[in-house]
Amino acid sequence: MKRVVWFLILMLVFAGAYFAWQKANASTTKHDPAPGASRGVPVIAAEVVKEDIPIWLEGIGNVQAANTVTVRPRVGGTLESISFTEGAMVKEGDVLARIDPRPFESVLSQAKAKKAQDEAQLANAQSVLARAQSLVKENAISRQMVDQAQASATQLQAQVKADQAAIDAAQLDLDFTTVRAPISGRTGVRMVDAGNVVTGSQPEGLVVLTELQPTSVIFTLPQRHLADLRPHMKPGSAELPVQALDEDGTLLDEGLLKLVDNQIDNATGTLKLKASFPNKDFTLWPGQYVNARMLVETKKDVLVVPAEAVQPGLNGPFAYVVKEDDTVEARETKTGITLDGLTVIEDGLKAGERVVREGQTKLKPGAKVTITDSGS
Repeated sequence: MKRVVWFLILMLVFAGAYFAWQKANASTTKHDPAPGASRGVPVIAAEVVKEDIPIWLEGIGNVQAANTVTVRPRVGGTLESISFTEGAMVKEGDVLARIDPRPFESVLSQAKAKKAQDEAQLANAQSVLARAQSLVKENAISRQMVDQAQASATQLQAQVKADQAAIDAAQLDLDFTTVRAPISGRTGVRMVDAGNVVTGSQPEGLVVLTELQPTSVIFTLPQRHLADLRPHMKPGSAELPVQALDEDGTLLDEGLLKLVDNQIDNATGTLKLKASFPNKDFTLWPGQYVNARMLVETKKDVLVVPAEAVQPGLNGPFAYVVKEDDTVEARETKTGITLDGLTVIEDGLKAGERVVREGQTKLKPGAKVTITDSGS
């Protein structure tokens, strides 16, 4: 009897253990996914959007001063004084230096005295001519004497005019003893010190003046861009905006295109262009190399995606499009230009669709994805 009881107790224990195992197995089956039921490949997606895309043409340029003048003396003499400070801004007409004026004042005085002398002789000759013309009417003198008086007066008139020209020349030389700035600009290094004797023909100047406001940038573009520039080369066409940037991409100044050169350089296959900049803050300096970029067109309301969303394929570029059921479709696309990390889509995508921008290497058409981040 005891054996039967123990047997029944063992059977109950085994039955309880079996039902507990069945319950645990059912719970595991309920919560764990079946083999192949993946949670999806994690990817980063972006939305296809419409934007205005500016078309910039970029080239390397060199800053050139609008005007550069080497100031040289116009007359010779001792340099009495220097009136400018090196590296300072001067205006057109400002006094830069003075040359000893005394020799030129003497020449001017002599010219004026000579004119006064000749004017006195001219007055006498005119009086003689008037008397001769009066006497010839009375047949008191011959006509030849009148002609001689007329010639003498005419000669003296010409001499007085020559004297005035000599006075003007002497006055001009005297004025040139004051050396003035021919343009507004910034002075450079002083090349001659006060006390030196200078000449009007010396090759070395007193100082170099450089006009910095405005200033110019000469830059080049490949000849393949000639078609883009041609509509803007016609007389009266709008001037294109140009930006000057340093090697780090920092904007230095904004200006306008002023010139497209009249020929292409056969050696380099490039076209030379010239832009003018106001240079208000002196961010552009003559001789400086800059990156110049010119806005030739703005494409309105075009479809764009991040450049990394477009992948190369056997049949051309394509993008993985995320469908509503979170599976992906490999969609062939027709692309345009790529600027600032965005690629223009000419065909194949629609605004509002989502494309995969990161994680494409783990995908194949029809794969399920999990979007970990999304942006435009």
